[in-house]
Amino acid sequence: MLETVLQPRVLESKDWATYLFILSFVFIAIARSTFETRFKDFLRILVSDKYIKIYKDSSHLMSGFTILLFVVQIISFSFFIQLLLHQLGYVSKTDSVIFARIFTFFGIFVLSKFLIEKIIAAIFNIDEFAEEFNLQKVSYRTFIGIILLPVNIYLFYNNNPSNILIFCIIGVILIINLFSYMISLKIYQNLFIGKVFYFILYLCALEIAPYYFIYYLITKNLAH
Repeated sequence: MLETVLQPRVLESKDWATYLFILSFVFIAIARSTFETRFKDFLRILVSDKYIKIYKDSSHLMSGFTILLFVVQIISFSFFIQLLLHQLGYVSKTDSVIFARIFTFFGIFVLSKFLIEKIIAAIFNIDEFAEEFNLQKVSYRTFIGIILLPVNIYLFYNNNPSNILIFCIIGVILIINLFSYMISLKIYQNLFIGKVFYFILYLCALEIAPYYFIYYLITKNLAH
């Protein structure tokens, strides 16, 4: 006589991700309706420097528009980090606890990095330049975050995304970041003349090394 052994089938809920995707689009809709002209200029950030020139003042760094889309940026990048780690075999993409850890860690990381840059700017008496530069970086990262939203949705609900697609997305992100630095060099070229070495040192210390460090910490902690 055959003995039937029943094993519980654990299904991980995806509802939490759906709610976060909807929340992100709600924040985008609020930003679009409340700051209609600014939002239109923002969407053309890759083809026109109008947005950067108009909203480069440091007072715009803590505006409602920036804060709303900053939250979207953190959600979007946290999703992409989790999806990338899932593709590499470290975590499950439907684990809400893992997402909460990545979201918290990444949010603290970005804010801490911002505060460290403000401290360094205060020491060297370049506060105004640093805030304008930070606003520019936040703008481009936010634009990337918005682009990543539909990509994240596709990757999250697609069970077999290709590695080529993932690495192409990473490539696009790196290209947009490189483009943003080229724009910075163009805008602040007079300031950078004679200080190229310090600018390269800044990129390595505050732009490249921290992201490698966060990748190392996340993969090390989640692999156990």
